[in-house]
Amino acid sequence: MQGSPGNRVTNAIAMASRRTGVDFSYLLGQAKIESSLNPTARAATSSATGLYQFIDQSWLAVVNKHGSEYGLGWAADAIKQSGGRYYVADPDLRQQILDLRKHPETASVMAAEHAADNKAYLESRLGREAQPVDLYLAHFLGVGGAAKFLSAHDANPDATAASLFPSAARANRSIFYDRSGNARSFAEIRDRFAAKLQKGSDAIGDPVQYADASLPDGAKMVQPADYVRIETQRLSDQPDVTVAPQPQTARLAYLMLATLGR
Repeated sequence: MQGSPGNRVTNAIAMASRRTGVDFSYLLGQAKIESSLNPTARAATSSATGLYQFIDQSWLAVVNKHGSEYGLGWAADAIKQSGGRYYVADPDLRQQILDLRKHPETASVMAAEHAADNKAYLESRLGREAQPVDLYLAHFLGVGGAAKFLSAHDANPDATAASLFPSAARANRSIFYDRSGNARSFAEIRDRFAAKLQKGSDAIGDPVQYADASLPDGAKMVQPADYVRIETQRLSDQPDVTVAPQPQTARLAYLMLATLGR
Protein backbone atom coordinates (compact mmCIF):
# COMPACT_ATOMS: atom_id res chain seq x y z
CA MET A 1 0.00 0.00 0.00
CA GLN A 2 1.39 3.33 -0.94
CA GLY A 3 1.92 6.18 1.46
CA SER A 4 3.43 6.53 4.91
CA PRO A 5 2.57 4.21 7.81
CA GLY A 6 0.60 7.08 9.33
CA ASN A 7 -1.50 7.41 6.17
CA ARG A 8 -2.17 3.69 6.19
CA VAL A 9 -3.45 3.90 9.77
CA THR A 10 -5.77 6.85 9.14
CA ASN A 11 -6.97 5.22 5.91
CA ALA A 12 -7.73 2.03 7.82
CA ILE A 13 -9.69 3.95 10.45
CA ALA A 14 -11.57 5.88 7.78
CA MET A 15 -12.52 2.67 5.99
CA ALA A 16 -13.65 1.08 9.27
CA SER A 17 -15.86 4.10 9.90
CA ARG A 18 -17.30 3.84 6.40
CA ARG A 19 -17.92 0.10 6.69
CA THR A 20 -19.66 0.29 10.08
CA GLY A 21 -21.08 3.81 10.33
CA VAL A 22 -19.19 4.45 13.57
CA ASP A 23 -18.01 8.05 13.90
CA PHE A 24 -14.56 8.52 12.31
CA SER A 25 -13.44 11.19 14.78
CA TYR A 26 -14.27 8.89 17.66
CA LEU A 27 -12.29 5.97 16.21
CA LEU A 28 -9.35 8.23 15.38
CA GLY A 29 -9.37 9.92 18.78
CA GLN A 30 -9.57 6.60 20.59
CA ALA A 31 -6.63 5.18 18.64
CA LYS A 32 -4.62 8.33 19.30
CA ILE A 33 -5.29 8.08 23.04
CA GLU A 34 -4.71 4.32 23.24
CA SER A 35 -1.61 3.87 21.08
CA SER A 36 -0.55 7.21 19.59
CA LEU A 37 -1.57 5.57 16.28
CA ASN A 38 1.14 2.93 16.60
CA PRO A 39 -0.24 -0.37 15.18
CA THR A 40 2.29 -2.48 17.10
CA ALA A 41 2.01 -0.73 20.48
CA ARG A 42 2.22 -3.07 23.48
CA ALA A 43 1.22 -2.30 27.05
CA ALA A 44 3.85 -2.91 29.72
CA THR A 45 1.46 -4.26 32.34
CA SER A 46 -1.11 -6.29 30.38
CA SER A 47 -1.70 -8.15 27.11
CA ALA A 48 -3.10 -4.99 25.47
CA THR A 49 -1.78 -4.68 21.90
CA GLY A 50 -2.31 -2.67 18.75
CA LEU A 51 -4.02 0.56 17.74
CA TYR A 52 -6.90 0.02 20.15
CA GLN A 53 -5.02 -1.87 22.88
CA PHE A 54 -7.30 -4.89 22.89
CA ILE A 55 -6.37 -7.39 25.60
CA ASP A 56 -6.30 -11.04 24.51
CA GLN A 57 -9.77 -11.97 25.79
CA SER A 58 -11.47 -8.86 24.39
CA TRP A 59 -9.89 -9.44 20.99
CA LEU A 60 -10.88 -13.09 20.83
CA ALA A 61 -14.43 -12.12 21.84
CA VAL A 62 -14.88 -9.48 19.14
CA VAL A 63 -13.30 -11.64 16.41
CA ASN A 64 -15.50 -14.54 17.48
CA LYS A 65 -18.59 -12.33 17.18
CA HIS A 66 -17.78 -10.27 14.09
CA GLY A 67 -14.85 -11.91 12.30
CA SER A 68 -16.95 -13.80 9.78
CA GLU A 69 -18.37 -10.49 8.48
CA TYR A 70 -14.87 -9.43 7.42
CA GLY A 71 -13.36 -12.53 5.83
CA LEU A 72 -12.15 -13.86 9.18
CA GLY A 73 -14.39 -16.90 9.32
CA TRP A 74 -11.33 -19.13 9.70
CA ALA A 75 -10.43 -17.21 12.88
CA ALA A 76 -13.95 -16.88 14.27
CA ASP A 77 -14.53 -20.62 13.80
CA ALA A 78 -11.34 -21.46 15.70
CA ILE A 79 -12.33 -19.42 18.77
CA LYS A 80 -14.30 -21.35 21.36
CA GLN A 81 -15.75 -20.37 24.72
CA SER A 82 -15.61 -22.23 28.02
CA GLY A 83 -16.47 -20.93 31.47
CA GLY A 84 -16.87 -17.41 30.15
CA ARG A 85 -13.38 -17.34 28.61
CA TYR A 86 -12.37 -17.55 24.96
CA TYR A 87 -9.68 -19.93 23.76
CA VAL A 88 -8.13 -21.37 20.60
CA ALA A 89 -6.98 -24.97 20.83
CA ASP A 90 -4.07 -24.60 18.41
CA PRO A 91 -1.46 -22.33 20.04
CA ASP A 92 0.07 -21.26 16.72
CA LEU A 93 -3.33 -20.32 15.30
CA ARG A 94 -4.19 -18.52 18.52
CA GLN A 95 -1.07 -16.38 18.17
CA GLN A 96 -1.86 -15.63 14.53
CA ILE A 97 -5.33 -14.44 15.53
CA LEU A 98 -3.93 -12.30 18.35
CA ASP A 99 -1.33 -10.84 15.99
CA LEU A 100 -4.14 -9.44 13.85
CA ARG A 101 -4.36 -6.69 16.47
CA LYS A 102 -1.21 -5.28 14.85
CA HIS A 103 -2.88 -5.10 11.42
CA PRO A 104 -4.44 -1.62 11.09
CA GLU A 105 -7.31 -2.61 8.80
CA THR A 106 -8.41 -5.53 10.98
CA ALA A 107 -7.89 -3.75 14.30
CA SER A 108 -9.90 -0.77 13.09
CA VAL A 109 -12.95 -2.71 11.89
CA MET A 110 -13.02 -4.81 15.04
CA ALA A 111 -12.77 -1.67 17.21
CA ALA A 112 -15.57 -0.12 15.19
CA GLU A 113 -17.81 -3.17 15.58
CA HIS A 114 -17.11 -3.23 19.31
CA ALA A 115 -18.06 0.45 19.51
CA ALA A 116 -21.23 -0.22 17.49
CA ASP A 117 -22.22 -2.97 19.91
CA ASN A 118 -21.67 -0.61 22.83
CA LYS A 119 -23.62 2.14 21.08
CA ALA A 120 -26.64 -0.11 20.56
CA TYR A 121 -26.57 -1.23 24.18
CA LEU A 122 -26.25 2.29 25.58
CA GLU A 123 -29.04 3.64 23.42
CA SER A 124 -31.36 0.84 24.51
CA ARG A 125 -30.63 1.71 28.13
CA LEU A 126 -30.57 5.50 27.91
CA GLY A 127 -33.38 6.14 25.45
CA ARG A 128 -31.25 8.64 23.53
CA GLU A 129 -28.48 8.66 20.94
CA ALA A 130 -25.08 7.73 22.32
CA GLN A 131 -22.45 10.36 21.54
CA PRO A 132 -18.79 9.57 20.77
CA VAL A 133 -17.78 10.51 24.31
CA ASP A 134 -20.34 8.01 25.62
CA LEU A 135 -18.62 5.29 23.60
CA TYR A 136 -15.30 6.22 25.16
CA LEU A 137 -16.88 6.00 28.61
CA ALA A 138 -17.97 2.48 27.64
CA HIS A 139 -14.35 1.75 26.73
CA PHE A 140 -13.18 3.16 30.08
CA LEU A 141 -15.84 1.80 32.46
CA GLY A 142 -17.18 -1.14 30.49
CA VAL A 143 -20.52 -0.86 28.77
CA GLY A 144 -22.48 -1.66 31.93
CA GLY A 145 -20.53 0.89 33.94
CA ALA A 146 -21.00 3.49 31.22
CA ALA A 147 -24.76 2.92 31.20
CA LYS A 148 -24.81 3.43 34.97
CA PHE A 149 -22.63 6.56 34.71
CA LEU A 150 -24.63 8.10 31.89
CA SER A 151 -28.00 7.38 33.50
CA ALA A 152 -26.79 9.20 36.61
CA HIS A 153 -25.31 11.98 34.46
CA ASP A 154 -28.55 12.50 32.56
CA ALA A 155 -30.55 12.59 35.80
CA ASN A 156 -28.22 14.96 37.68
CA PRO A 157 -25.08 16.04 35.77
CA ASP A 158 -23.79 18.15 38.65
CA ALA A 159 -23.70 15.29 41.17
CA THR A 160 -20.28 13.88 42.06
CA ALA A 161 -19.37 10.56 40.47
CA ALA A 162 -16.83 9.05 42.87
CA SER A 163 -19.41 7.73 45.34
CA LEU A 164 -21.14 5.76 42.58
CA PHE A 165 -17.84 4.31 41.31
CA PRO A 166 -15.63 3.90 44.39
CA SER A 167 -13.31 1.26 42.89
CA ALA A 168 -12.80 3.17 39.63
CA ALA A 169 -12.29 6.39 41.58
CA ARG A 170 -9.58 4.80 43.75
CA ALA A 171 -7.80 3.47 40.67
CA ASN A 172 -8.18 6.70 38.65
CA ARG A 173 -8.01 9.58 41.10
CA SER A 174 -6.98 12.13 38.47
CA ILE A 175 -10.21 11.44 36.58
CA PHE A 176 -12.62 11.46 39.50
CA TYR A 177 -10.90 14.19 41.58
CA ASP A 178 -9.27 17.53 40.79
CA ARG A 179 -5.82 18.53 42.03
CA SER A 180 -7.25 19.86 45.27
CA GLY A 181 -8.93 16.55 46.01
CA ASN A 182 -12.44 17.73 45.21
CA ALA A 183 -14.67 15.12 43.59
CA ARG A 184 -15.59 15.92 40.01
CA SER A 185 -19.16 15.87 38.79
CA PHE A 186 -20.52 13.53 36.12
CA ALA A 187 -20.62 16.47 33.70
CA GLU A 188 -17.02 17.47 34.42
CA ILE A 189 -15.75 13.93 33.85
CA ARG A 190 -17.74 13.49 30.67
CA ASP A 191 -16.61 16.90 29.35
CA ARG A 192 -12.96 16.07 30.08
CA PHE A 193 -13.24 12.79 28.16
CA ALA A 194 -14.89 14.64 25.26
CA ALA A 195 -12.03 17.15 25.19
CA LYS A 196 -9.49 14.34 25.27
CA LEU A 197 -11.13 12.63 22.31
CA GLN A 198 -11.31 15.90 20.38
CA LYS A 199 -7.65 16.61 21.04
CA GLY A 200 -6.75 13.16 19.76
CA SER A 201 -8.62 13.59 16.49
CA ASP A 202 -7.46 17.20 16.03
CA ALA A 203 -3.83 16.06 16.26
CA ILE A 204 -4.14 14.54 12.77
CA GLY A 205 -3.86 17.48 10.46
CA ASP A 206 -3.59 15.66 7.13
CA PRO A 207 -6.78 15.05 5.14
CA VAL A 208 -7.93 11.45 5.08
CA GLN A 209 -7.79 9.68 1.74
CA TYR A 210 -9.55 6.35 1.37
CA ALA A 211 -7.16 3.59 0.41
CA ASP A 212 -9.89 1.90 -1.65
CA ALA A 213 -12.14 4.49 -3.26
CA SER A 214 -14.06 1.77 -5.11
CA LEU A 215 -15.58 0.26 -1.97
CA PRO A 216 -19.34 0.00 -2.60
CA ASP A 217 -21.61 1.82 -0.20
CA GLY A 218 -22.61 -0.48 2.61
CA ALA A 219 -19.81 -2.97 1.95
CA LYS A 220 -18.24 -4.37 5.10
CA MET A 221 -15.77 -7.04 4.10
CA VAL A 222 -12.08 -6.69 4.68
CA GLN A 223 -11.50 -9.02 1.75
CA PRO A 224 -8.68 -11.55 1.68
CA ALA A 225 -7.73 -9.68 -1.50
CA ASP A 226 -6.96 -6.66 0.69
CA TYR A 227 -4.13 -8.60 2.25
CA VAL A 228 -2.89 -9.87 -1.09
CA ARG A 229 -2.91 -6.28 -2.35
CA ILE A 230 -0.85 -5.14 0.62
CA GLU A 231 1.63 -7.97 0.15
CA THR A 232 1.76 -7.38 -3.60
CA GLN A 233 2.66 -3.75 -3.01
CA ARG A 234 5.34 -4.77 -0.53
CA LEU A 235 6.83 -7.23 -3.01
CA SER A 236 6.66 -4.72 -5.86
CA ASP A 237 8.88 -2.41 -3.82
CA GLN A 238 11.58 -5.09 -3.84
CA PRO A 239 13.37 -5.01 -7.21
CA ASP A 240 14.56 -8.63 -7.05
CA VAL A 241 11.04 -10.03 -6.65
CA THR A 242 9.17 -10.61 -9.90
CA VAL A 243 6.34 -12.95 -8.86
CA ALA A 244 3.39 -11.42 -7.05
CA PRO A 245 1.00 -13.57 -4.98
CA GLN A 246 -2.07 -14.96 -6.71
CA PRO A 247 -5.61 -14.64 -5.29
CA GLN A 248 -5.63 -18.24 -4.11
CA THR A 249 -2.79 -17.35 -1.71
CA ALA A 250 -5.01 -14.84 0.10
CA ARG A 251 -5.23 -16.67 3.41
CA LEU A 252 -1.49 -17.43 3.41
CA ALA A 253 -0.70 -13.77 2.75
CA TYR A 254 -3.24 -12.79 5.41
CA LEU A 255 -1.63 -14.99 8.03
CA MET A 256 1.88 -13.95 7.06
CA LEU A 257 1.01 -10.26 7.29
CA ALA A 258 -0.70 -10.79 10.61
CA THR A 259 2.21 -12.73 12.07
CA LEU A 260 4.73 -10.16 10.92
CA GLY A 261 2.54 -7.28 12.08
CA ARG A 262 2.58 -5.61 8.67
